[in-house]
Parts: sequence; structure tokens; C-alpha cells
Amino acid sequence: MLLVVRHADAGDGHSWTGPDGLRPLSPTGRRQAEGLVVRLEDYPVDRILSSPTLRSQQTVQPLARDRFLAVEPLAALGADAGPDQLRALCWDRGLANVVLCTHGEVIGRLFAALVAEGLVVEDPLDWPEGSTWLVQRTDQGRVYGRLLAPLALQRRQLAGPRTRAGQRSPAWEGDRLPASTAPGRHRGQPTGSSST
Repeated sequence: MLLVVRHADAGDGHSWTGPDGLRPLSPTGRRQAEGLVVRLEDYPVDRILSSPTLRSQQTVQPLARDRFLAVEPLAALGADAGPDQLRALCWDRGLANVVLCTHGEVIGRLFAALVAEGLVVEDPLDWPEGSTWLVQRTDQGRVYGRLLAPLALQRRQLAGPRTRAGQRSPAWEGDRLPASTAPGRHRGQPTGSSST
């Protein structure tokens, strides 16, 4: 199975003054990237391939950290990738349980080619920022797809809900879940390491 991820939100590209390849994720995009760890926790991931753009690599970095994997930049996933490069990746039987992080226009070109070949989907063909398409190839040459909507982890309030005594709960401080309760921590742990 391939997990085709559209990079998370990177703000307005027209207001970015630097090189497009260096445009980073927005705060919403960073939450979507963290949400990807939770969204994909039930799926095996052996490799993570990404467009060379900063926003694409930042999208999968939390997942890579969670799974103890490297993010491998691949030009064939860049914004200007051609449909033949994408189809070759899709049909490469050496790629299994691989995340492919790329751009919306690239996913559009890939799906246009797959639809022409009989792509079977349960969901409308849409790929919002931070979403994942599960793409399953069969030996009979069929391709099945299913959309996993983006999950943006909510930014934690610096001061949490009030307790009965009217004080703020300190457990809500910071942007991340405590390590002991973080989802997915049990996955990808090296042999013999503790999950706490």
C-alpha cells in the first residue's frame, strides 16, 4: 500500500517573498503534520519519500520521528513532476508501506492517470492540504483508493479549563501531549526500548 500525502498548509504562496521551495508550514500546517502521526498510527510505514520542498518535508517530519525513519527527498515528487514519473512510482512493486508526500497538483496528475486506468474509490476525488490517500495496488492491475481527511491537532491552551476551585489546570500547558499519553508512541520503538 502507498500512503499519498498532500503537504500540510503552508499559508498563502503569493505573500511568501522567498523561494517557493523554502516556504515553511503555517501554524495550521504544523498542527496538521502532528495530526498525521495520529491519522496513520494504524498503518505500517517502512519508508517516507517526500518532495524536496521544505513544506513537504516538514509535513512528514513528525511521522518520521515517531517511526524512527528518515525523510527521503525525491525529485519525482516535486511540484513539476510529470505523470510518467508518478505512475512509475505508483506501480513500483518495491515500494510497499511507503508514504509519498507531494503537492496537490502532483496528486491531481497522478489521480487523472489512475482514473483513466480504472481507479476504484469510495470517496470523492479531493485532496485537501494535510490529507492522505491510501492507494492499494492489486496483482490484477487494479488500484483502490480511500481518503483519510486531515487531522489538525488542536493547539493547547496555555492555561487550561478552570477547576472547581477556579484555578487553571496545569496539565493543559504546551502544544504537545505528555510523552506518556502521546498517541502512536508504541509504534516503531526499537527492540528493548521503553515506551514511556
